[in-house]
Amino acid sequence: MEQKDYYEMLSVNEKATPEEIKRAYRKLAFRYHPDRTGGNPEATQRMKEINEAYATLSDPVKRREYDTLRQGYGSNAYTHFRKTYSEDDIFRGSDINQIFEEFARVFSGFRRPEEFFSQTDFYGPRYRTFEFRRPGFSVRGAFFNLRFDPMGRAFQKDWQSKGETIYQPGYRVPLPLKILTKLFGHFQKRLLKELEIPERGRDLHDTIYISPEDISRKIEYPARKRWGRSKDLLIRIPQGIKNGQRIRLKGQGGNGKYGGEPGDLYLEVKIRHSLPQMIGDFIKKLVKRGM
Repeated sequence: MEQKDYYEMLSVNEKATPEEIKRAYRKLAFRYHPDRTGGNPEATQRMKEINEAYATLSDPVKRREYDTLRQGYGSNAYTHFRKTYSEDDIFRGSDINQIFEEFARVFSGFRRPEEFFSQTDFYGPRYRTFEFRRPGFSVRGAFFNLRFDPMGRAFQKDWQSKGETIYQPGYRVPLPLKILTKLFGHFQKRLLKELEIPERGRDLHDTIYISPEDISRKIEYPARKRWGRSKDLLIRIPQGIKNGQRIRLKGQGGNGKYGGEPGDLYLEVKIRHSLPQMIGDFIKKLVKRGM
């Protein structure tokens, strides 16, 4: 058999705690989830490997035996381990299904585990023999779109209508369901943070004041003082810009999280005129009005 190592498959060391192993598995399982990779054969194979690694290392007895083999056989431990443990043995009692149920509850478009594990390009009919199915209550993402007011009415924000509050007609939410929804919401936030999903940085907004002479020139924007950047920015003011228009500086907004792209910086331009010019412009307006 090919020389493999379960710890390397999950990118953890042999001293990793059960919590660290589960956290590492969740990140990798989300990355190679069939509903994110579109059934890519390489991703499917990677998913199978990390499933096997997690099922082994998350079980104290199997992990202890695997660690003993690593001490005695080194890089050949995997080969010796698989001589003793079949796939049925490895997956028996694992909570893999429970983790994939979590994904299905939180992320829209993610299928339940039995829907894709039973496919021929994954485990096929043998999936039913692995016995890593866990009974439990499963709720898909509908609850996460609801909020409740003090009167117990369910509502949601209609962002297409500028954040207008839309109440669900004639629908009062029982207290147990409100509590359950809040618990799911807390779980959702914790899971999203744990998975370190790339997140785009926020857009920043500011106002700059220029004189007419600055148009078509480069001016210095105090990004260090305003946003704590390492250096200020040089901005070219476009020809023909009008008072109140905005300049977009791509990638100069807030930093993204977990490898996500940065946001943009939007600068509203205010043109300041000198007093003589303001008086002259005022007189011109009066002349145009026939005064």
